Amino acid sequence: MIVIVDYGMGNLRSAQKGLEKAGVDAVISDDAQDIDRAHAVVLPGVGAFRDCFEGLRTRHMVEPLRRAAQSGKPFLGICVGLQLMFEGSEEGNVDEGLGIFRGRVVRFPKMEGLKVPHMGWNELQPVAERPCPLLQGLSEKPYVYFVHSYFARPTEPEIVLATSEHGVKFPALVGRDNVFAVQFHPEKSQAEGNTILKAFGDFARREG
Repeated sequence: MIVIVDYGMGNLRSAQKGLEKAGVDAVISDDAQDIDRAHAVVLPGVGAFRDCFEGLRTRHMVEPLRRAAQSGKPFLGICVGLQLMFEGSEEGNVDEGLGIFRGRVVRFPKMEGLKVPHMGWNELQPVAERPCPLLQGLSEKPYVYFVHSYFARPTEPEIVLATSEHGVKFPALVGRDNVFAVQFHPEKSQAEGNTILKAFGDFARREG
């Protein structure tokens, strides 16, 4: 069972439909126990970091999500779901996140002509020396869809598997072992996003 985590925030049905289109069955659940029972976990997110983390806390999902990441289960964070996997965020001056990855979430800098939020299509640039199973089968110059004002700044550069640029270069995909997270919305990224979600489903079937 692949569980899409429902903590009162996020594009849950959109994420589920994106996975279904990629041939991946997933259920939406707001039951923390389902995270422990799942063989793979998807953590989507839309909104402010503080509100999203509080949604996880009030539903007693923080520790089950940490256990899932540490257990070897396939795990995918999407958009704010990626940001929640870090140790905190400048957004709302939050000093706690899931802490699955080390580092904090920061806002795009104020730069002349730079629009924030970063919204729309942008090129995904895989890090050649760090091959990622989710990026197999993409086109030579893949474009994916972003909507965000903040991005992760990891303290472990080796977890960055793909980048994009909006005034500054930022992590678009991070991962280690069984855990991956994307700053973009694969469910809104048409063929490239479909390929990524299908690859996660294949990874979940192999590893889960």
